[in-house]
Amino acid sequence: QVQLVESGGGSVQAGGSLRLSCVASGYTYSRNCMGWFRQAPGKGREGVAAIYTGGVGTYYADSVKGRFTISRGNAKNTVYLQMNSLKPEDTAMYYCATCTVVGDLVDEYNYWGQGTQVTVSS
Repeated sequence: QVQLVESGGGSVQAGGSLRLSCVASGYTYSRNCMGWFRQAPGKGREGVAAIYTGGVGTYYADSVKGRFTISRGNAKNTVYLQMNSLKPEDTAMYYCATCTVVGDLVDEYNYWGQGTQVTVSS
């Protein structure tokens, strides 16, 4: 059984930083990827960033390029999202997921975590 556990969410002021972590278990990661989506109240789920577990190849949404960095831990079942220069519009529930292809297509993501809340105040 695949399980994904996110951590690191919280409340910060605009301009601040947070680092999200996600650990996957029970997952065969050799040729796949992991990524982050977010969903704000009343909005659809938005792809934020993704990375192949081999470490080569990433995806970033235009809205976070230059501010967010996704990385893979030494243990290939771990992925991080470093979020800098946070804005109020980054406020959302952030979900970690495993995928077959990096990108923002929900259909390419197969297993999901429960989410961690990020709140950015102005």
